Amino acid sequence: MWFLLGLIAITATCINLFMYATGKEYKLAMAMGLSFTALTVVADYSMVSDWVRAEDWSALMDVVPTMAAALWVLTILSISLNITPILLELKNKN
Repeated sequence: MWFLLGLIAITATCINLFMYATGKEYKLAMAMGLSFTALTVVADYSMVSDWVRAEDWSALMDVVPTMAAALWVLTILSISLNITPILLELKNKN
């Protein structure tokens, strides 16, 4: 589930940037990109929670350290890309 939500977040972010580049209203796509990023993180957390409940320590030790770093990087990247149009708009007004 987290993988599907992540793909939707990436798609929404690309649409956000494309709509800004073409001069169209982009704020709904920005909100969707940020929302699906949040849903991806929550779905991933839910998966880890299921592993804890099942006491699947090998899965946790194998996946979580790498996954935690990747989630931080990808979430920061998603936030940065989604707010870029707003920052560029503010820069162009000045």
